[in-house]
Amino acid sequence: MKLEFIYYSTRVERVILGLPKDLLTDFFAVQKMMIENGPNLGLPYTRAMGDGLFEIRLEAKDNIARVFYCTFKKSNIVILHSFIKKTRTTPDRELQLAKKRLKEVKQNG
Repeated sequence: MKLEFIYYSTRVERVILGLPKDLLTDFFAVQKMMIENGPNLGLPYTRAMGDGLFEIRLEAKDNIARVFYCTFKKSNIVILHSFIKKTRTTPDRELQLAKKRLKEVKQNG
C-alpha cells in the first residue's frame, strides 16, 4: 500500500515547511518510516490520541514539535495541524484545533 501525505490546507503545509531545519529533517525521516512501515509507528515516533487522531513527535536539540494527523481511506495521511511545543504538555487549544479539523475531514471526506 502506497501512502500519500495530504495537507489540510496550504497554511498547514507552509507551517510544516517553515519548521526549523532540524525538526523538518526529523519530520521527513518519520514520514519515510511511515511510508515503509505504516502510519502508526508507535512511540517514540507517533502516538495515538484517540478517535482517529495521531501525533508525530518531533524532537531536536533545541526544539520539540508535534504534528497532528489522521488516516483517510487507508492510503492517505492528512496532516491536520502542527506547532512547536513551549511547555511540557500539549496546550488544549492546539489539541482542540486538531480535533476540529479531524471532524471536518471525517464529515467532508
